[in-house]
Amino acid sequence: MSRVCDICGKHTITGNKVSHAKNHTRRTWRPNLVKVKTEVAGTTVTLKICARCLKSDKITKKV
Repeated sequence: MSRVCDICGKHTITGNKVSHAKNHTRRTWRPNLVKVKTEVAGTTVTLKICARCLKSDKITKKV
């Protein structure tokens, strides 16, 4: 499963976890994705969108 928002393209990013002793270990930050059913061109489609896109009403949910 791809962890990418279908609307804005937000995806998993990587970086370092830094301890108090300044030890660096790799870690990831994943987007808050939600599966939502919406209507596109008259057909029902399931999209994976991030919570920010859902909150800003970039699409309308189909109930």
